[in-house]
Amino acid sequence: MIWTRRLVAAVLLAIAAASFTPVTSGAATNARANREILVMVRIAPDHFRPGNNYSGGYGDELGRSARARIARGVAHKHNLMLLDNWPMPMIGVDCFVMLVPDTRTTAAAAKEVSRDPEVSWAEPVEQYTSLADPPNDPLFAAEPAATQWHLADLHRIASGRGTRVAVVDSGIDADHPDLAGQVIINRNFVSGQELVAEQHGTAVAGIIAAKGNNRLGIEGVAPGARLLGLRACLQRRGSTACDTLSLAKALYFAVENKADVINLSLSGPDARLLREILRIASRRGVSIVAAFDPNLPNGGFPASVSGVIAVSDAHAGASNAKVYVAPGRQVPTTEPGGRWSLVNGSSFAAAHVSGLVALIREHGHSGPFALVSGRRDGAIDACATLLRSVGSCDCRCGSSGNAIRGHSL
Repeated sequence: MIWTRRLVAAVLLAIAAASFTPVTSGAATNARANREILVMVRIAPDHFRPGNNYSGGYGDELGRSARARIARGVAHKHNLMLLDNWPMPMIGVDCFVMLVPDTRTTAAAAKEVSRDPEVSWAEPVEQYTSLADPPNDPLFAAEPAATQWHLADLHRIASGRGTRVAVVDSGIDADHPDLAGQVIINRNFVSGQELVAEQHGTAVAGIIAAKGNNRLGIEGVAPGARLLGLRACLQRRGSTACDTLSLAKALYFAVENKADVINLSLSGPDARLLREILRIASRRGVSIVAAFDPNLPNGGFPASVSGVIAVSDAHAGASNAKVYVAPGRQVPTTEPGGRWSLVNGSSFAAAHVSGLVALIREHGHSGPFALVSGRRDGAIDACATLLRSVGSCDCRCGSSGNAIRGHSL
């Protein structure tokens, strides 16, 4: 009987590996995602074939077939089920999704597979959540940034025109009257789920780029910016849930489609795959803004990554001197279904800063510029920041002697 069960298991594993039919994966099936690992097989650089064009890299059919064959062999060797793959030539790997069907932890399985000479590295599929408190009251006409950041003054200098901000989050209501025409791309990276409008992503989008002067609702920090709505997360009871693969797909798309700013109002454990994509994004001049999580070491990932602007809605303490503070309490913003509501949390503080960075980048600043904080609690002086970046400003830029903290963005 034991021999029979083993034979059946081996046959099933071989069939799964040989057929390699993509199976629904990612945040949509959270329970199974907790049993998945990501296995990176390196994409060979293009090489010259005499008498022909360059070939042998990502675009070569033989190369793709070879990587698929390697992945099937790795799955069979390590008793894994091959589910799907996602080529990422920008970082030089083909990412294969594999299921751990036995009692091994995903961490143990990933460590084992990482030692395989055919593999670049492997890592568990991690889970990420937004940093938002549940919404409470109906909208009232009081945007904190309107007074704290002097938005009307800022918008005389810049509106974010010509910039592209990627909102990697839950789904955005692109038909909301305050967002209509602002979302130029609305894509879904959550496998097995249709694209739907969700609360968190819609709220973040409104803070960044809600339309101005339309006689309703709110006005975003950068109403002239255009949004890439990249749904990588599912809405769950007032918060959102994402995983490594859905985030990697969305981030990769953002970089490929020339986002100027990437907003990540979420936090979770470190992940090498995500870190590699963020590294490439930074090298290409993309500004990355992330929410700071005080409950995780160093504020969690991706806020802890070098070059990422970490933002909180409250002072993070003297030990977190690199964390900026922006409005994030009782913020009115857009809600699915053409409504508005108040939101709270570092998710929305990060959205404010993404909007501010879009204002700066309107003037062509993709290199180093300074975010100005004039207080010990790290609160950003938005007006002074814009003044430092564009060289002129007719707005009230706060008190003199502001502390300047530089970021290479």
